[in-house]
Amino acid sequence: MTQVVAALIRQGNKFMIFQRPETKTRAFQWEFVGGKVEPGESLEEALIRECREEIGVTVKVGDVFMEVDHEYPDITIHLTLFNAEITDGGIPQKLEHNDIKCITPEEIPEYRFCPADDEILKKIISDFL
Repeated sequence: MTQVVAALIRQGNKFMIFQRPETKTRAFQWEFVGGKVEPGESLEEALIRECREEIGVTVKVGDVFMEVDHEYPDITIHLTLFNAEITDGGIPQKLEHNDIKCITPEEIPEYRFCPADDEILKKIISDFL
């Protein structure tokens, strides 16, 4: 099982989502910023690195929002989603993503998310509303 981390970055009653590029599996689906944990990294270190690489910002990693196991046809993941806040770097950049949006929980049905995020999105709806 592959360890994956991601960031739930909130801005008031909204949260940030990121659209996968055409060149990756699950192209054009929406997700939370993050990625695979490399050998020797803590989950928090991996998330800080991924945010710098993918959106050009530094984040402060908070507590765990939720953990999910999901089996895709090509990979099985254990996803840990952390609450996080941007501390340096300003506005996130599209260094690896096709698009970035800040949405409310009510807007979730308007976007096609990666299947691993389904349970997380249900919890966001119940927690935010």
